Amino acid sequence: MLRRRNNFQERYDLFLQELRDEIVSGNLQPGEYILPENTLSVKYEISRVSIRKALTELVEEGLIEKIAGKGNRVKPPDLDRAPVTLRLAWFSSSYEIDIVRRILSAFEQKHPFVKVELLLLPENGYTESLIRSMDQGQGPDVFMMSDLHFREWVEAGRTDELSGYVPKGLRPGETCYDQVFDLFRQEDRLIAAPFIFSPVVICFNRSIFRANGLSEKTPLQDWADLLRVAKACTHDHNGDGLIEQYGFCFSSSTNRWPVFLLQNDGEIMAADRSRCTMARPENIEALEYCTSLMYKHQVSPIYSHGSSHLAESLFMKERVAMILTTYYFMNEFRDHSIEWDVLSVPGQRKQATLLLGGGLAVHARSGHSRAAQQLVDFMTGVEAQTLLKKHGCTIPVLRSVAEDDSLLNPEIHPRHYNRFVDVLPYARPLHSLNLEQHEIHTLFDELNLLWASMESPEETCRRIEETFNRGLKEKQQPLST
Repeated sequence: MLRRRNNFQERYDLFLQELRDEIVSGNLQPGEYILPENTLSVKYEISRVSIRKALTELVEEGLIEKIAGKGNRVKPPDLDRAPVTLRLAWFSSSYEIDIVRRILSAFEQKHPFVKVELLLLPENGYTESLIRSMDQGQGPDVFMMSDLHFREWVEAGRTDELSGYVPKGLRPGETCYDQVFDLFRQEDRLIAAPFIFSPVVICFNRSIFRANGLSEKTPLQDWADLLRVAKACTHDHNGDGLIEQYGFCFSSSTNRWPVFLLQNDGEIMAADRSRCTMARPENIEALEYCTSLMYKHQVSPIYSHGSSHLAESLFMKERVAMILTTYYFMNEFRDHSIEWDVLSVPGQRKQATLLLGGGLAVHARSGHSRAAQQLVDFMTGVEAQTLLKKHGCTIPVLRSVAEDDSLLNPEIHPRHYNRFVDVLPYARPLHSLNLEQHEIHTLFDELNLLWASMESPEETCRRIEETFNRGLKEKQQPLST
């Protein structure tokens, strides 16, 4: 026999949950009185007797207290416990962890009913760990998602696990930069709220530039300019055939070398993913330029597979004058005595660079969804974003904070920190190359022969095109029955 839906119980549960969420999330602060019982009775269409019963439950939970003759007010949380614990996951190699801890401390002061547990996970296998934890019912309520992790979630087909919550204060083109939202957009849906970002730019050593008659006004309009400046800063000081100082350091990282491909209007995969176009002349030309920096012109150390941050390491040792890097990694420079600054990347056929970012994703099945949303609201708000800017080089997503020069500290920030404003209009996410994440990994591996000068750019491009097209064809073939 079918049961009639219990509308009363639904209204009762809704009132209880909404009021609990208002208190726990901090919308109702300790000492603040809630609405009168008769007002609540009308609003939720349940009797005053039922309202009193629900309020008694909240008294027993320690959330409110009855004040004779005045009503019900929010009670300060017990000193020995917080009613709600949110779990915030972050990857352990992030440069922002110390600042995040400052942000969480500020959040907990404003939301005394919430404690945030920061869960640090290894970057290797980060997405898999999160998915496994969610499958086991132990998933975090909120987690940091980089643009790389975004691609992994999309490829895993698990984005429905995420609520896609984005605070109303984050408005593309108004309070935030349009391009940053593209980092976390799956078709027409955002799956994470933008939090931080960085374009790939050039960092240069000011003292090396000065020693070679160069300044920050030195033009880097195109690849010829980059090569000219790199040659001027490359020296064999001892005349023994060993180069002690290079003008540039090429990086094989997938977050670096594709800049040259984009600048030459290159394309790896057709927009409809019908075919790979790696053997296009524009791609071959871009890779020829990359390898010429190392082998023909010898203005860059020869590629080493040992470290994805080889260039940054040599830069901090003042053995190279220029590198491609991000505002994230600039946080490493603050503890070194080097004089450094920022330049826009050169163009070639067009201006282009890569855009990286980090967002905050909310677990769709979080048991504390309202409090989780409040945490994202706070972390993308002015107070938290200001902490990011004041204590590090990473660019906050709020335009008003990112461009506030009063927050710049010469002990932390480069002189031309605001170069990112000029670069953003032509910065593109890596997924604009129309590659899936597993294909990006394959591309990285397949290029090793080229970087080691064991293949020509044309041979490499043709081989990769054949490999990818073979994979696409196999996907299109129907399974045999």
